[in-house]
Amino acid sequence: MSMIRDLRAAVRPALRKGGGPYEPYACDSGRDPSANSAVVDCAVYREGRRVNTPCGPAEAMRRVRAEGGFAWIGLHEPTEQEFAGIAREFGLHPLAVEDAVHAHQRPKLERYDDTLFTVFKTIHYVEHAELTATSEVVETGEVMCFTGEDFIITVRHGGQGSLRALRHRLQEDPQLLAKGPSAVLHAIADQVVDGYIAVADAVQDDIDEVEIDVFSAPDKGSRRGGDAGRIYQLKREVLEFKRAVTPLMRPMQLLSERPMRLVDPDIQKYFRDVADHLARVHEQVVAFDDLLNSILQANLAQASVAQNEDMRKITSWAAIFAVPTMIAGIYGMNFKYMPELGWKYGYPTVMVVTVVICVTIHRGFKRNGWL
Repeated sequence: MSMIRDLRAAVRPALRKGGGPYEPYACDSGRDPSANSAVVDCAVYREGRRVNTPCGPAEAMRRVRAEGGFAWIGLHEPTEQEFAGIAREFGLHPLAVEDAVHAHQRPKLERYDDTLFTVFKTIHYVEHAELTATSEVVETGEVMCFTGEDFIITVRHGGQGSLRALRHRLQEDPQLLAKGPSAVLHAIADQVVDGYIAVADAVQDDIDEVEIDVFSAPDKGSRRGGDAGRIYQLKREVLEFKRAVTPLMRPMQLLSERPMRLVDPDIQKYFRDVADHLARVHEQVVAFDDLLNSILQANLAQASVAQNEDMRKITSWAAIFAVPTMIAGIYGMNFKYMPELGWKYGYPTVMVVTVVICVTIHRGFKRNGWL
């Protein structure tokens, strides 16, 4: 990935008109502004409808300030150099810019002057034919949003969580999109949380499968210890899921409950619905964690019981074999005057006595459930 970024940074100056850190593409060039750059889409929206003339971020902002509307700029894994010009053009705070470029942030909502900086963790369920001790269950990414009065900049990290379909869906609802950048912010939050719901349902199926395997009657000769690896791996993946959901609770509460100048009052009502869905997912994830703890403890208890059963069987057979071992040891001693050494029926008598004692001990252990 770093090699690709370096290559993009090396090729990009040849596509600029000027020599500055960032120069927008000409709006009348007819060329996709995202070509050979981190910008995947750049558009101006006026009265909820997209202005189809292609342009770069700086030109888009000039049009918004001159003619009204708002700009929506989408980027994918930009480098510091690629993002520097956009940050300067839109007056983004350096701390927020640093977080957006380097990623690996906790979900959060921060306000810098006239800009809201929001971080969402995206979750993708990784399909697998069979859950193993090394299966990857969830894959995470990030979406950062810079929301201003007349612009929204989305920065995406990771191979999933694309906003292309979301953009097309919003463009089909001009009435909602006319509410401005906060409508886009709500749509992104709603898509992220809807993704959480879908992943939670899929993870529930994996947990149900493990639960059935642990508590069902074991096949003859099967061992319970092999389930512990699967349970622990699933618990790690649920913990990753929890890290995405739990920190987002507070930002959603703020967006849904506290009046904000950058959030349209009508859109704030929609944030309440997102917050409710997120609360439901949070409850599910916490329940998953607790349930997996119980399943893991049950599995370890089953493994301990199986080991105790093995030890009882070993102890029982050792006690049975101790009888002939003891008798053989006694008569193996090289003493001349030992009882019954010269008796004709001495050997068969000793063998019969040994067998009778062994059978009696075996029946006793069998009756007590040790064998």
